[in-house]
Amino acid sequence: DVRVVESGGGSAQAGGSLRLSCAATGYSVKIDCMGWTRQSPDKAREGVATIDSDGSTSYADSVKGRFTISKDNAKNTLYLQMNSLTAEDTAMYYCVVDQGVDTYCSGGTTLYPFGDWGQGTQVTVSS
Repeated sequence: DVRVVESGGGSAQAGGSLRLSCAATGYSVKIDCMGWTRQSPDKAREGVATIDSDGSTSYADSVKGRFTISKDNAKNTLYLQMNSLTAEDTAMYYCVVDQGVDTYCSGGTTLYPFGDWGQGTQVTVSS
């Protein structure tokens, strides 16, 4: 069975940094797309960043220049380095693994992330 498990969330001060990780296991073929999306109680879901099988990345405008998405293909592990955090980044962060032709990666971060989601990891930034 496939599993998507996030880790690395927690609390940080504004201006600080956190690094999220996501381990995707049980996939028998190369993963086409991985990404992060986030949800907070008072905001709509927001796509954060994506990375496709070729390593091409996309970022939401709200995180561009502050967040970096990367992956270790050998380990099927995804990362999100988050710097210069603000209170607006407070949310539950979900890792998404998507396969096929039209994936979460196909439209930058604007498409709804169908595919396999992890359970989420909470990020709380205090100002």
